[in-house]
Formats: sequence, C-alpha cells, structure tokens
Amino acid sequence: MRRLAGVVTVIVLSALLPALAAPAEDEIQAIEKSWGAAVVANDYDKIDSLLAPGLIYAHSSGVVESKAEYMARLRSGAQRYETIDHQKIAVRVYGDTAVAHSHVRMAGKSDVRMFDDKLMMMHFWVKSNGRWQLAAHQTTLLP
Repeated sequence: MRRLAGVVTVIVLSALLPALAAPAEDEIQAIEKSWGAAVVANDYDKIDSLLAPGLIYAHSSGVVESKAEYMARLRSGAQRYETIDHQKIAVRVYGDTAVAHSHVRMAGKSDVRMFDDKLMMMHFWVKSNGRWQLAAHQTTLLP
C-alpha cells in the first residue's frame, strides 16, 4: 500500500510540476518585456533595479560591460535604444534561476553608429530577496 501511495504521489507531482513552473515562466516573459520597455524609455531607476550587481552585459559587437559601465553608457546617451521588440521568447526556470532565449529587433544608437539589428538574445535571471534580476545578457547578430 505504501508503494502504491508513493507511485500515486510521483504521478500527481509529475502532472503538477509543469503547471507550477508556468507562472514563473510567464513572470520571466513579462519581466523581459519590462526590461525592454525601461531601456527604451530611459527609465534608469527601473533598469538599475532589474540589473544584478554582478551583471555581465555582452553586446553583439563583442564588447562586455559591467552593470556600472552599461548604466553609465545609457545615462550618457552613448547607448540609446529606440526599439526593443521581442518577436519570440522561450523561458526555462530552474528554481531561483531562469534562462530566457529570445529573437529580438533592436534599433537605436551605439556611440555614433545607428543600428537596426535582428538578434538572438540570451538572458540569465536570478531571484534574490524575492525579485528577479538580470545577471547576464548576451546577444548574437542574426543575418
């Protein structure tokens, strides 16, 4: 009887786990879009709150910045975004860590060069003190 109860418990938990993960996946999709909207709106307080202190921000150009360097470029106007359009997002949640893989269109200005790029973007989110923060950003230019 104990064995049957154990099997039933495993079956029930297996059925429930995807449903329990779905809210976190939806939350990450929403925060991805919130990050994009904050960057386009130059909402520095919102951006700062979304970025983890140890952020690794790797641009498609190969330039890698810390949180302080990235925020300084945004605040100075050296890096500006006019559009961040998520065309599709896939999310995988692993406890207090999540990976978001997106296809995005980003347009704006980097230093003196205007850009309008199709990119693959990978974001790594970590949950700390009850809130998600972006720990790593990586983009790859698509043809």
